Amino acid sequence: MTERKARVGTGMSGSADPMAEAGAAMGGFLSDLRAFRAEIKTALQQQDDRMTMLSAKTATYARPPLSAAAETEAPHAKAFNAYLRTGDDDGLRGLTLEGKALSTTVAGDGGYLVDPQTADQIRSMLFATSSLRSIASIVNVDAVSYDVLIDRSEVGTGWATETAAQAETATPQIERISIRLHELSAMPKASQRLLDDSAFDVEGWLAGKIATRFIRAEAAAFVNGDGVDKPKGFLLPPKVPNASWAWGSLGYVPTGAASDFAATNSADCIINLIYSLSADYRANATFVMNSKTAGAVRKMKDADGRFLWLDGLAAQEPARLMGYRVLIAEDMPDIAANAYAIAFGDFGAGYTIAERPDLRLLRDPFSAKPNVLFYATKRVGGDVTDYAAIKLLRIAVS
Repeated sequence: MTERKARVGTGMSGSADPMAEAGAAMGGFLSDLRAFRAEIKTALQQQDDRMTMLSAKTATYARPPLSAAAETEAPHAKAFNAYLRTGDDDGLRGLTLEGKALSTTVAGDGGYLVDPQTADQIRSMLFATSSLRSIASIVNVDAVSYDVLIDRSEVGTGWATETAAQAETATPQIERISIRLHELSAMPKASQRLLDDSAFDVEGWLAGKIATRFIRAEAAAFVNGDGVDKPKGFLLPPKVPNASWAWGSLGYVPTGAASDFAATNSADCIINLIYSLSADYRANATFVMNSKTAGAVRKMKDADGRFLWLDGLAAQEPARLMGYRVLIAEDMPDIAANAYAIAFGDFGAGYTIAERPDLRLLRDPFSAKPNVLFYATKRVGGDVTDYAAIKLLRIAVS
C-alpha cells in the first residue's frame, strides 16, 4: 500500500500542471493587451497633438468664415442660391445689381482695351469723286494707245431722174484720233511692325486710299488735263464763239456779263447754251459744273417765278436743269471773268476714256527694310472724240 502511494505520487509530480499553464497564458495575454493599449494611447496622443497644432495655426491667421458676410453684403448671391436650390425667384425680383468699374465708354476704365467695331475700318473724309466716267464713253484696252475712227463728213446725195445721167457724189472722209494711255502711280510705305501689330488692316486701308486718290487725279485730268503724261481734258481744245465753230475746237456761248451771270434775264444764257447744241446730241446731253456754280444756277427762276433747277425725285437720281441731268464735277472752273464755268453736251459721244481696267498693287518688303513699299499703278487716257458734241458757257460779255 505504501509502495503504491509512493508510485502514484511520483507519477503526478512528473506531469504538467493545467492551472499553471492557464495562468501563464493569461499573464502573457494581459501583457500583450497592456502593450497594445500603450500603443493606442501613444497614437491618440500624437493625433491630439497634431490637431492642437492645426487649431493653433488657424487661430493665428484668424481667417473669418466664408459665409460670415454673404448674407449681408451679397444679397444677389443669396437670392441666386435660393433660386438654384428651390426655384424661388422672389429674391431676384427688383434686385439692383452694381455696375463694376471697367467699361468701354471711359478710356481710363478700360476703354483703351476694347476696340470698337468701327476701329477695324478707318473713317476717312468723303472726297467728291464725281467723275466724267459716269457720262463719258469708256473702253478697256491692252495696248499703249487706243485709236478712235471719226466720220465727220457726209455722203453726197442728189436727186435723180429716170433718164438723166447719175452724177458722182462726195465720199465721206474718216479721221483717226489716237488716245495714249498714261501711268498713274503711287508708292507709300509702312513699317513691318506697324503692319503686324496694328488693330486694323493697314494694307487694305492703304489700298483704299490709293484708289480714292487715283479717282480724284483722274477726275481732274479728264477736265483740265494738258496731255503731258496725263489724259487730255475736254477743256483743252481751243474755244471759239459758237457762231464761228469749226472742227478741232469747242464752241462757247457768253453769259452777257463780264464776271458773272447777267443781272437781268440771267437764265437766257442757259437757254442759249442748250440750243447751241445740235438736236442729235441734246437727247443724251448733261450739264457739268462745280458746286459753286450750281449754287448760283439753282437760284435762277423763270418769268413765273419757278426755279429752273429740279432736284432728283428718287434715290440716286441726279438733279436736272431745264430737264437735263446735272453732274457736279469740282474740278470745273469757278464763276470768274473769261472762265468756262459750265459745259453742256453728249459726253458719251464727245469724250472717250481708254484704260486698263485693273489697279495693280505690288507689295515690296525688301527694297526699303524695315519698311514695306506699296507700289500701285493704273494706266488711263482720255481725249475729246467729237468736237460737235460739247458746248461751253463762258463768263464774258461776248
